[in-house]
Amino acid sequence: MKIENRQQWLIVLTIAAMALLIGDRVVLGPMAHWWKTRAATITELRHQVKEGKLLIQREAAIRSRWDLMRTNTLPNNTSLAEEQVFKAFYGWERESGVSITDTTPQWKNDTDDYLTLNCRVEASGTLATLSRFLYDIEKGPLALKLDSVELSSRDNTGQQLILSLQVSGLALVSQTQPKP
Repeated sequence: MKIENRQQWLIVLTIAAMALLIGDRVVLGPMAHWWKTRAATITELRHQVKEGKLLIQREAAIRSRWDLMRTNTLPNNTSLAEEQVFKAFYGWERESGVSITDTTPQWKNDTDDYLTLNCRVEASGTLATLSRFLYDIEKGPLALKLDSVELSSRDNTGQQLILSLQVSGLALVSQTQPKP
């Protein structure tokens, strides 16, 4: 090869290498990144579609569970709600054998959609009766949640215990409750 041809050949080869490098950096790199992002988005969308199909299949069960939950919420009327909660507490008191010494209700209105009845309950009894009382609260039909539970001994042997509960109940304001 002649020197002129060699120089031209090297110039062409250098231009081709630069074109490949620029093509890789400007075209192929961003396209590969775009392709990976697109594949991740498609995977996420397929997952969401699968979850949506499962929700549609379970619609009847979810709606019946929601209706049951709405049925068991406290009434919008605060005095009726307190009466309902106190009746439940005293029913559970009779069933379990504990002695309720104090109940202190307090209403919270954080949003326009619901009210919360926070109730402090003091009860005394043996470990077995207090356990039954807690079980009855948890398994009862009312929309009540145990926020805190404190247990302390009333005597030196630990046979008589005092239970302090913080219970919250839910009353839906914006939605009408279905007929039980």
